[in-house]
Amino acid sequence: MNIIQLQNLELKIGYAFQNLDLFKQALTHRSFNSEHNERLEYLGDSILGMIIAKELYDRFPLCPEGDLSRMRSTLVRETTLAEIAREFTLGECLRLGPGELKTGGNRRQSLIADAVEAVIGAIFIDSGECFPRVRQVVLSWFRSRLDTIAPNVNQKDNKSTLQEYLQMKHLPLPDYHVDEIRGTDNNQLFIVSARVKGIKPQIGQGTSRRRAEQEAAGKVLALLDNKTNT
Repeated sequence: MNIIQLQNLELKIGYAFQNLDLFKQALTHRSFNSEHNERLEYLGDSILGMIIAKELYDRFPLCPEGDLSRMRSTLVRETTLAEIAREFTLGECLRLGPGELKTGGNRRQSLIADAVEAVIGAIFIDSGECFPRVRQVVLSWFRSRLDTIAPNVNQKDNKSTLQEYLQMKHLPLPDYHVDEIRGTDNNQLFIVSARVKGIKPQIGQGTSRRRAEQEAAGKVLALLDNKTNT
């Protein structure tokens, strides 16, 4: 990880650190050295939960506690945080020990999701514990998800459902690949393929990588459903 990578990541997350050492610590796994990110992760986890809980409380004034809790769980779960990490290509900046590097730790869902929480904790400290600033940054990461989530709806999205199905069958997890990006920076269309062993790659399109991946995952699920029912 070099200074250019850090600066690029700052641009993606929408926050410029005053203390780059704190940022580096947030991106450091315990396998790398003793100055790792676990305490920052602990802090960020609590802050994230509070930010999302309050946003849902404001957005859904008539929702009972149960629906709010289910929506919050969907938004702060490991799968969602790992999706955000991939959107930022955060894994490329993780500092890992040789063993974790060898086994692909920078792509492991749990590690990159934990790093997202650690970055939130680091932003809170770096900003002088300015909660409104942290809230602004974090909500920008979740905006599209907050705009599409709804109560009384099955909160498992296509990607999560597909992953759980493959894990249950002890099959390799899907691989999502950006095949093409069309349009300008302000009006992009992502073309993504979802590749699952034994199935022809399925193509999804969307105005964000996440939406394209969700569409592609949905097509894979449809194929699997057809195979099951035939």
